[in-house]
Amino acid sequence: MNIKVLVATHKNYMMPKDREVYLPIFVGKSIHPDVNHDFQGDNTGDNISLKNSSYNELTALYWAWKNLDADVIGLDHYRRYMSLNHKKDLDSVLTKSEIEEILKNVDVILPKERKYYIESNYSHYVHSHHSEPLDKTREIIERDYPAYLSAFDHVMSKTSAHMFNMFIMKKSLFNDYCTWLFDILGKVEEQVDTSNYDNYESRIYGFISELLLDVWLDTLDIRYKEVDFVYMEKQNWLVKGFSFLKRKFKPNFSN
Repeated sequence: MNIKVLVATHKNYMMPKDREVYLPIFVGKSIHPDVNHDFQGDNTGDNISLKNSSYNELTALYWAWKNLDADVIGLDHYRRYMSLNHKKDLDSVLTKSEIEEILKNVDVILPKERKYYIESNYSHYVHSHHSEPLDKTREIIERDYPAYLSAFDHVMSKTSAHMFNMFIMKKSLFNDYCTWLFDILGKVEEQVDTSNYDNYESRIYGFISELLLDVWLDTLDIRYKEVDFVYMEKQNWLVKGFSFLKRKFKPNFSN
């Protein structure tokens, strides 16, 4: 198999040694052309690099969809990887042979779900972000992709999801997923005014897409296997937990 797992980054950073499989890609290269690096840019061929401030790592995904020829395509982040163990070590990321072995029995590899426990995916989203883009997404799905609506509502009611837009999947499914995903996000973009959003909240298409992956998987009953999610840097869980509860009980957004 020709396997390419993109590693989305916006700065110089340590990368997996296996460059046959792992392809570092600098996202938003059209916005930051002067940053020196030796990574593939997301601004070649057919691309949406200029939209990186609102599409996040999806500019790398779009670039791969339009320009990358491979049997299997995936996406990791420069600090987040999938692995068969939980070591904070770049040598422990999924190897080509491990990916090939897993894909003998399933079509997609995913990191383990992120669990919120005390609130639903929808509640977590609207306590952290403006609700209008996500509500508009539901309207678009109901109108243009009604077969996906039941799964959308189910995913919104769950207390866990496969986050961070991370996956590895066979190219035929990847093409189908990107066609569906970018059509929906493009329609949201046409209908939502983000001119008053701050820089963080303007990243709505990256946020929304994190939840749409499970909607697509559930609707099509895609076979997948979960593996470990490894964050390569230390995390302050006390601060993260406090921020989570603060958003839950004192949300920042009401629209």
